[in-house]
Amino acid sequence: MSLFKIFDVAGSGMAAQSLRLNTVASNIANADSVAGSPEAAYRAKEPLFATVQRNLAAKDQEGAQGVQVLGVTESQAAVESRYEPGNPLADGDGYVYASNVNPVDELVNMISASRSYQNNVEVMNSTRQLMQKTLDLGK
Repeated sequence: MSLFKIFDVAGSGMAAQSLRLNTVASNIANADSVAGSPEAAYRAKEPLFATVQRNLAAKDQEGAQGVQVLGVTESQAAVESRYEPGNPLADGDGYVYASNVNPVDELVNMISASRSYQNNVEVMNSTRQLMQKTLDLGK
C-alpha cells in the first residue's frame, strides 16, 4: 500500500470521529430538555459508519480501507414522562416528556471518539515521520 493512502484512511477515520464527537455534544446539550409530547421530545442521535474498500489503482488489486458515514439516526428508546403540571410545556394531563439521552453513555462515547481521533492523528504523524526519514536517507 502506498504510504500516501495511509493519510486517506486515517483522514476518513478522523472525519468519522469528528462527526461522532459532534453528535455526542448535541446529545449532551439536549440531555435535560423537555417537550409537551413524546413526538416532540429530543431523541439521542447516533452516527452510522461503514467500512469502505477503495482500489488504489486499476492494475493493483491491493486496496485501502476507510470509514464512510452512512448517516445519523435517532435512538428508538422510549422517552421518559414526568408529572409536572406547573410546567408551561405540560400536556393536558400535566406530563412533560424528557429526552432519551443517557449522559453516562454519552460521556463514554465522547472518550472513545476522542481517543480514536487521537490514534488517527498519531498514525498520520508516524507516517509523516517515516516518510521524512526515508527522504533523509538520500542525503
